[in-house]
Amino acid sequence: MKSQTLRLVNQLLSGNQDSAWDIVEEALQKGASSLDIYESLLTPAMYYIGTLWEKNIVTVADEHVATTTCDYVLTRYGFYKEMTSESKKEYGKVMLFCLEEEQHFIGLKMVSLLFEEHGFDTRFLGADLPKEAAEVMAKDWQPDIVALSASISYHLDQLPQYVNMLEDLNPKPITLVGGRLIATNHVASTILEKAKQMPSLNELNEWLLRYKKGVDIHVDA
Repeated sequence: MKSQTLRLVNQLLSGNQDSAWDIVEEALQKGASSLDIYESLLTPAMYYIGTLWEKNIVTVADEHVATTTCDYVLTRYGFYKEMTSESKKEYGKVMLFCLEEEQHFIGLKMVSLLFEEHGFDTRFLGADLPKEAAEVMAKDWQPDIVALSASISYHLDQLPQYVNMLEDLNPKPITLVGGRLIATNHVASTILEKAKQMPSLNELNEWLLRYKKGVDIHVDA
């Protein structure tokens, strides 16, 4: 593990928000992009903390402290990008949420920030959103894209229900599915044939560049 990432791990577990932000700011000053911050710094740090929890080296409380501290860093980073970017919200609306009982929202928050950086109007609904609540919001706000996140294998059975619900909307949004479950193992296409699977932020970024050019817009493209 890179020393910078290990330093971040220590600050996240300590709940030291300002010091954690200082590490991100240090990376930015060295020329790091948003994808570098997300994929090479924050994500490895949080994955490592998850591994420490699985090995009983840190407690659930420690993991929660790290998560809330990382959430703060991401919020601050979003504000930083908003203040330093001239990007206009001209590419449509994106609704993002985690499936019901899914509590892992940090990765999806990075997705939301990436959409914003690309010029989308986002509505980040966070963790644990029941399908019925998602349907009401989608009908009311009518997003162009809906991004779902699933990180736990036993939530897989819920995914088709959400995707089918979104498929029945009029107008029908493009549905994207990501999260650790997708990142570690592509879900069978027969389960999610009506949605695009996005295993990583890098793949999402490439898709967004094509989308903004009018390419690869539809799921079957």
